[in-house]
Amino acid sequence: MKKILLVLCLIITFCGQSQAFDIHKLSDADIFNKNTRSVRNLLNNQIKYANKADFDKFIATYSSDYKNADGYDLEIYSKLVKDLWSNYNNIKYGIKIKNITFNEDDTATVELSEYSHADIPVTKKMSGILNSEANSIYYLKKVDGKWKVTSDKVIDEVTSMLYGEAANLDIKLSAPKEVTPGYEYCASLEFVPPKDTFAVASIAKDKVEYPQKQAPEVFRKMPEDNILERLFVSNKDNANEYIIASIGLTRADIKDLSIKLSLTGFGYQIIRVNVVDKLSESETKPEEANVTKDVQNK
Repeated sequence: MKKILLVLCLIITFCGQSQAFDIHKLSDADIFNKNTRSVRNLLNNQIKYANKADFDKFIATYSSDYKNADGYDLEIYSKLVKDLWSNYNNIKYGIKIKNITFNEDDTATVELSEYSHADIPVTKKMSGILNSEANSIYYLKKVDGKWKVTSDKVIDEVTSMLYGEAANLDIKLSAPKEVTPGYEYCASLEFVPPKDTFAVASIAKDKVEYPQKQAPEVFRKMPEDNILERLFVSNKDNANEYIIASIGLTRADIKDLSIKLSLTGFGYQIIRVNVVDKLSESETKPEEANVTKDVQNK
């Protein structure tokens, strides 16, 4: 869930318990089943606490030495959670656990997908929708007989916050999932504006960091083919990056020889580009873009 929290905090800038048991009395299968249930309970409890915005219980599911792949420790992550929940307390979260692997040293690795959704009222005439998805790997260990989250790695993620007519767009924002430091890559944004609508957009890049800085935006009219592209060079600090697409929609009302422009929709979509020393097998060709569409609530 921390991946989603990190991205949502960036957007803000723009706009049961496991139990100990006696292993000598249980078979290997029973131990595995107990551990599996305990890990599942831990992660499901995270969702329950997050949906209730119960900060203390939520943070208690993490180990005191927690540090994720972006370099954030528990202190920084705690600030991210507080920042997010102070601005948005109606977000609903969910997870899908794909696989759990246990190791002999009382550690475990969990592959999962994470989701979040929220309806965001703005004015009586315009409302917004927040949707987010992330595929992640969690790393856990037993602390005093209880499983705790010690780290995580985000494989890919996409977050959208869209208002008005922008919420109905089929947005495709693409970039490589992984690049090496100092690598030139292309980010692409594609969507078809509503009829009789003037669309502008920008694509920016920023490092994953806290506090999050606002990336500079240069808005351009969407080309006739409805595809906007921009080249970036990945940082050499081995810091992961966000690609941020900003969208604006306006419509002209002509009456008595006067023209009035009305904002009909706007929003943001963000995806992640991981900066790594060596590409994984699935990313042997970094020029092959990771294309994402509008995330749907699940």
